[in-house]
Amino acid sequence: MKVAIGADPLGFELKEKVKAHLLAEGYEMLDLGTLAADEPVKYIEVSDRVAVSVQTKESEFGIVFCGTGMGVSIVANKHKGVYCALVESQWAARECRIVNNANMLAMGGRILGEDMANDIADTFLYTKFCENSPQERFDKLSGFLKQVYELEETQFK
Repeated sequence: MKVAIGADPLGFELKEKVKAHLLAEGYEMLDLGTLAADEPVKYIEVSDRVAVSVQTKESEFGIVFCGTGMGVSIVANKHKGVYCALVESQWAARECRIVNNANMLAMGGRILGEDMANDIADTFLYTKFCENSPQERFDKLSGFLKQVYELEETQFK
């Protein structure tokens, strides 16, 4: 599975740790920057790069970092077909995949430690949409997603 990853300077250190962890787990990583702690790349630029990689299906998932994760998540969600969740717990990582079928994960380099960030990334990437859900819940959540897709079509004309 190919995962695009990126960070601004405030998320760089955590990005590097999560990237190393995911490489050790066997993921193919596409690092779209920041490539050095002192590289002046804005969160807007790096989140856009990762979101486009997910949007065009160059990568199956994206993970972005900034100081809080908020800025990169806002930018990513401006792309049609990209559903980025700002996550600070394993539970939220699991739920954003099961319920919302998120395809991008945002984390804060100033919020999370390495172990928690690695656990969140693992949970996000291992969890499937509607995992272990009964058919009734699958139908309900699929209907909600259909409404999101329809709303997206009206907004991205």
